[in-house]
Amino acid sequence: MTDAICRHDQGFHGFASDNCASVHPDVLAAIALANGGHQDSYGDDVYTAHLQQVFRRHFGNEARAFPVFNGTGANVVSLQSMTDRWDAVICAVSSHLNTDECAAAEKVAGIKLLTLEAPDGKITAESLDVHAWGWDNQHRASPRVVSITQSTELGTCYTPDEIAHICERAHGYAMKVHLDGARLANAAATLGVGFKAFTTDVGVDVVSFGGTKNGLLFGEVIVVLNPDAVRGLLHLRKASMQLASKMRFVSVQFEALLAGDLWLQNAAHANAMARRLEERVRGFPGVVIARPVQANAVFARLPTEATRRLQGRSHFYVWDEATGEVRWMTAFDTTEGEVDDFAAAIGEELRSV
Repeated sequence: MTDAICRHDQGFHGFASDNCASVHPDVLAAIALANGGHQDSYGDDVYTAHLQQVFRRHFGNEARAFPVFNGTGANVVSLQSMTDRWDAVICAVSSHLNTDECAAAEKVAGIKLLTLEAPDGKITAESLDVHAWGWDNQHRASPRVVSITQSTELGTCYTPDEIAHICERAHGYAMKVHLDGARLANAAATLGVGFKAFTTDVGVDVVSFGGTKNGLLFGEVIVVLNPDAVRGLLHLRKASMQLASKMRFVSVQFEALLAGDLWLQNAAHANAMARRLEERVRGFPGVVIARPVQANAVFARLPTEATRRLQGRSHFYVWDEATGEVRWMTAFDTTEGEVDDFAAAIGEELRSV
C-alpha cells in the first residue's frame, strides 16, 4: 500500500519521446527482486559484479561496465576520461552532445567541441580531415576524440563498415572513438546484428550505452572496450556526481534488459511502430517524410496550422520551426492502435487546413 496518488492518465501515449514511455514490467520486477536486505553500496554489490559478465557477453571479454545515472553523465564522464583539458572532441553538429546537453561537455568537462555538418546525422571518415590538425599548435584545442551517435539524432543508423572507416581514420590520427548509444538497441535491431559487430569489432573505444529509452526506469552504462583509451574513470564518475550509492538498482535493470532478448524485443517493436506510422501517413497530401525511417523516429514536414492543432491532441515536438519539420517518436509500449489513431488524427487535421 502507498499514500501516493496516480496523477496522470495511464491510457495516454504520445509521440514526443521514448523518454516519456513507461517502465517495462520485467524491469520493475527486477528492481523489486533486488530490493530487501542490505547490499554493499557504490557498486560493490553482487548485481553490479554480475553486470560485468552481462556486458562482456554482448561486447567482448575486455569490456568493462560503469553504471551512471543518465545519458549526459555517461557522455561527459566518458569524454573526460578520454581527454586532457586542452583537448577537443569532433562530433556532428546535430549530435545530442552538441545540441541537447546544455553545453555540459564544455562546462563540466572543459572540452571544446568541433562540429561537422551531417545532413543525415552521420559524419563520414573523410570529413574528419576538416578538424584533424594542429596538435602541436598551442593556440588551438587538440582534436583527441571522435564522438558518433548510433542511432543518430535524425533517426539514421551507421552501418558497421561506416563505423569501421571512421575508427580507422580516427586511429590513424591517434584519435580515439566514442559512441553515444542512447538508442544503440534500436540501431542493432535495424541492422540485424549484435552490439559487438558495430562497436568492439570495428574499433570503437568507449560506448555510452542507453537503457532509459528502451524500457528502463533510469540509468545508462559507460562501456569501456579499450582500457588504454581511458584514465581516471572511477574518480571522474564520482567527481561528476554520477556514482549511485544504491547501484544495485541500476545494475539489475540492465541485467533484466540484456540477460535475455528483452532489449531486442523492445527496440524492434519501437522501430516497427515507427515504420507503421510512416506507412500510414506517407501518402497524405501535405505530409513530406523528411528523413529515412531507420530506427524509432519519424521526421516529417506538414503545414504549421495542422501541426498546432495536432499538438492539441497528442504530444510531440517541432524539430525545425523554419521548415515545419516535426519529430514523432515511438517506444516499446506504443501500440498499433495508437499509431493508427494518431495517423487518422493527422489525416483529419490536414483535411481541415
